[in-house]
Amino acid sequence: MGDLLLGIDVGTYSTKGVLVEPNGNILKSHVVQHKMDIPKPGWAEQDADKVWWHDFVEVCRALLDGAPYSGDDVGGVACSAIGPCMLPLDKAGKPLRPGILYGVDTRAREEIDILNKEFGEEAIFKFSGMNLSSQAVGPKILWMKNNEPELWKQVDYITTASSYLVYRLTGEKVIDKHTASHYMPLIDINTLEWSDKFSQGIVDLDKLPRMQWSDELAGEVSASAAEETGLKEGTAVAVGAVDALSEGISVGVVQPGDLMIMYGSTAYFIMVTNEPQPDPRVWTVAGAYEGQYNLDAGMATTGSLTRWFRDELAQELPDETAYKTLFERAEKIQPGSNGLLVLPYFSGERTPINDPDARGIIIGLTLSHSRNHIYRAVLEGVAFGIRHNLETFKEMGANVERIVAVGGGTQSSTWLQIVSDVLGLPHIVPEKTIGASYGDAFLAGLAKGTLKRDDIEEWVAIKQTIEPDKKKYDVYNGLYGEYRSLYGQTKKTMHYLAEHSRSQ
Repeated sequence: MGDLLLGIDVGTYSTKGVLVEPNGNILKSHVVQHKMDIPKPGWAEQDADKVWWHDFVEVCRALLDGAPYSGDDVGGVACSAIGPCMLPLDKAGKPLRPGILYGVDTRAREEIDILNKEFGEEAIFKFSGMNLSSQAVGPKILWMKNNEPELWKQVDYITTASSYLVYRLTGEKVIDKHTASHYMPLIDINTLEWSDKFSQGIVDLDKLPRMQWSDELAGEVSASAAEETGLKEGTAVAVGAVDALSEGISVGVVQPGDLMIMYGSTAYFIMVTNEPQPDPRVWTVAGAYEGQYNLDAGMATTGSLTRWFRDELAQELPDETAYKTLFERAEKIQPGSNGLLVLPYFSGERTPINDPDARGIIIGLTLSHSRNHIYRAVLEGVAFGIRHNLETFKEMGANVERIVAVGGGTQSSTWLQIVSDVLGLPHIVPEKTIGASYGDAFLAGLAKGTLKRDDIEEWVAIKQTIEPDKKKYDVYNGLYGEYRSLYGQTKKTMHYLAEHSRSQ
């Protein structure tokens, strides 16, 4: 068995894999693009085999094609993926339907209301450490049970995206404790174990995978998986993680007080703590390592909003240079975008308002505004949403000691500078912001036993620190107050329009 480490992450719109030496040096990488299906407003799905497993196999084959590396060179592998998702399997281990995705899928509104009414919001929060929201998997399980009864009769096992990959690799039914924390109200946040306290009427607990920590060994690559992927039979496979957790590990966010801001299709925040700190506005979940907890938060529409803008409002720009052009032009616009504000709730919103029926707003438009003004206002709106989440952490008494940026959004210094100016806080940008797949490779080394947790310090080097501009911070301070008030002033109209769209 070799000593190289393989990490593969399945994201919302792409899958990335890296082959890494034990010292953190990246030898080879590969990316595969895919799509997210939206069959109805508020729904978000992906096919587990045609997207998740297909991409995993394709990336493996590309990295281990013998030029110059093969499966014989790999000692450990770890996977991460979007999550938490809800994927039902039959007795043969085959998916019964496309996977229902994380908080961007808001179909289970009625089930959330049913569970809150039956058990009580306060009781669920005290038990789970979080209120039920579009991020919770329990209501999505109940949705399937209520709306797809014939399929439900065939359900033998329920899993999530990263765990499905581990299952296909090893045959083991396992889920990391961080992702499992979102299977409310089926998990006790204090014991981090499945509980039947509120499971009646939702699902039998024996249909759920066993829980382990992300850096533990899940199993070994099976003969059938080896034949498909090119990996060697018997290769160590880590339990793995949700993509955001691996992103945090990839940039060294592993100590209490560390905060990761992941700039991806959504913005995701992970702050490491030593103990649970439940607050209904954000998520209290298990960490990657035994004894750690995380405060998590997430916006529903960030990178996917800039993608929508490019696809719908900048179609004449070549795909390969569209973002570069949009960011360059936005950088020339003054802070405040000449009196524009954007609420980036184009897919509802997760934390801290937790409102799946929130809707996007562009306000202040005049005939003097150009597309460039609107694009900058979009970037600023996302920055205001980030500030809203960080201020929520502060109000909870969770003090951020260090902010580290990761994800595709870090490729734009314009966006990072806007966020730093809005926050009034510096951003640390590591040299390697390749993302979750790099963190997965580190988890593979931990599970195999060739790495120790402190070795992450050798893997992560700092590229730059983006300092805030005080003058721009002062400008944004006033605008932020208006941003915060805008949601409350328009919430009733948003909800009316959301209901109207569902009736179409």
